[in-house]
Amino acid sequence: MPTGACGISCDICRLQLLGICSSCGSGKSDEARKKAAAQMKLFGAACPVLACAIEKRVAYCMRDCEDFPCERFRSGPYPFSEGFLSMQERRRNEAAQHRAPSGDRISVSPQYWDDLAAKDLAVLCADAEVTLHPQSGILMPFLNDWILVDAKAKSIYMECRGTWQHIEDPLMTLLCLVYLLGVGPRALVNRPVSAAQLKCAHFFRGPHELSLGPLERRFGEDIDGFRKAAEALGGIPLPMADAAYMLKAFPKIPVYILLWEQDEEFEARVSVLFDQSIEAHLAADAIWGLVSLITRRLLTSVSTGCGTSH
Repeated sequence: MPTGACGISCDICRLQLLGICSSCGSGKSDEARKKAAAQMKLFGAACPVLACAIEKRVAYCMRDCEDFPCERFRSGPYPFSEGFLSMQERRRNEAAQHRAPSGDRISVSPQYWDDLAAKDLAVLCADAEVTLHPQSGILMPFLNDWILVDAKAKSIYMECRGTWQHIEDPLMTLLCLVYLLGVGPRALVNRPVSAAQLKCAHFFRGPHELSLGPLERRFGEDIDGFRKAAEALGGIPLPMADAAYMLKAFPKIPVYILLWEQDEEFEARVSVLFDQSIEAHLAADAIWGLVSLITRRLLTSVSTGCGTSH
């Protein structure tokens, strides 16, 4: 694909059409390595953006790199202006704030914390398959991380290298609380079903349709990237589709992500399956929110790498 790792589309550049300049290609391509070698020979150094993309195995900085926009872009005169980079940074930060299908920002009602404080924690921990953390609250796994739910402080924390870091994520907080408050004694059925097969299937229509398009666009032609992202979140590979993983969102909430690669005949397709028991633990809107959060984690390959055994 004649688009550089930096994001310049060589398809619409006259220098490319005239044969004066060749595309750098994606950071994972042979073209990128050849272009960097040519730059080293001609100029004594490769483009810092291209060199970084090659080293980090990032195809396209704007799409794939969590650090974009970085100083390599800000310190150079091109390819993007400071105004464009600032806009990217601002809108990425806005996107990190999850929103409900209505467009409203997600918030956590204090009532959830009050309801948690009123629970019999011994029964709750047994049903949710989580544990009490000495003097601090409830310790629970989420994907490949450990979460501490502190009812007294009305906050959640994520463990990283032996310390607990406060998490400012309303959707993450809400999902942890909803799981703890709603989980019941029912065990896993070990029978994957789609959203259309759930009793609440009617919910996942219109504005509540599960948004899987971003995963299809990101990984439809990058199955190795999908595998890497899923495994970074603790995913267990499954012999389904072209690539599939089971992600353990919460102890009783496995989520199955299936990917079919794009080819000459078919577009890329992603499907999400749930254990049939999910409706005994989460309401439809919580299922929608969970898929939204997992999608974002896959797209950004977010994993602290800090989860440890307890």
